[in-house]
Amino acid sequence: MVCRDIYDNLEMDLNSIYATTCGTTKHIGTSFSEPGFVAPAMEMLHTIAGDKDKWRERPFVSNSNCFVVPPMKFATESCEVMEECIKHGMPVLLLSAGMAGATAPSTIAGAITQAVAECLAGLVYVNAVKPGAPAIFGTWPFGLDLRSGAMTGGSGEQALLSAGCAQMHKSSGLPGGAAAGIADSKLPDMQAGWEQMCSNLMAGLSGLNMVYEAAGMHASLLGFCHESLILGDDLIGQAMRCVRGIEVSDETLALDQIADVCLNGPGHYLGTSQTLGRMQTDFVYPALGDRTSPKEWVELGKPDLLNKAVARKEQILSERSAARVSAGTGRRNPGAL
Repeated sequence: MVCRDIYDNLEMDLNSIYATTCGTTKHIGTSFSEPGFVAPAMEMLHTIAGDKDKWRERPFVSNSNCFVVPPMKFATESCEVMEECIKHGMPVLLLSAGMAGATAPSTIAGAITQAVAECLAGLVYVNAVKPGAPAIFGTWPFGLDLRSGAMTGGSGEQALLSAGCAQMHKSSGLPGGAAAGIADSKLPDMQAGWEQMCSNLMAGLSGLNMVYEAAGMHASLLGFCHESLILGDDLIGQAMRCVRGIEVSDETLALDQIADVCLNGPGHYLGTSQTLGRMQTDFVYPALGDRTSPKEWVELGKPDLLNKAVARKEQILSERSAARVSAGTGRRNPGAL
């Protein structure tokens, strides 16, 4: 996300950080327009954290850094930004985002190979600045529709690219991230659903431990939708249930239960202690997805999924964020709105 309504780049960088830290208690990724903007941003982050030591103890913002211009060239200004972030104790996400068929080989294996090589070079760079500095292996090769040159973030090829990157991270024992959950669709429709689920699920099953763009992203990263972000909660919940897999034990094989129900019981498993005991652990229930019968659905007024997402969005936006900094802390950050 870029605050395009702020024309001064320093103010844009400061306000991006201030707005995101006031909007969530989760970790945040940010970028910097120029190396000289890192120091004033760090002053603000020290204030928000409490002081410099508290920031270094738990750095809750990382630098999303496109340090490389594929194929295989360092980006000078981005590397200078990266050096400043490392000096201030900010973790660095090393992003390599080649386009298969344009700035990376057209084959899936070749695009992954180049991305891995570029990120390995980035790790060398980080450790040359400060040995052991925290860095994330961010292989982000993207698919390309060779008929038109359009990015295909929702394609099966994209799902394979991210899944292959995840396997490379695991084989190297490196903490890594890749992009999944992107839709080429412009709306939160059926196309968006299959595109977002396909890559999220494949990335998860391949062991990816950091998934970027996982929800809300449309038009191959040119669009973003709050309603899609909310619906992504259900979508990712189902994907994570698949990732969790099948638990196999004497209890879950249920041989004693099968024998008891079939030989001594009512012939069904409804209401058994095992069924009731597993309701909340073995099953994921959608927050907005509809599982009513057609008759019940009609009686409820034929609720529409997107309308429910809109209502949930409006509810969230009407409530003050729990992450808001105090008024006193806010006044100590005059560069931010």
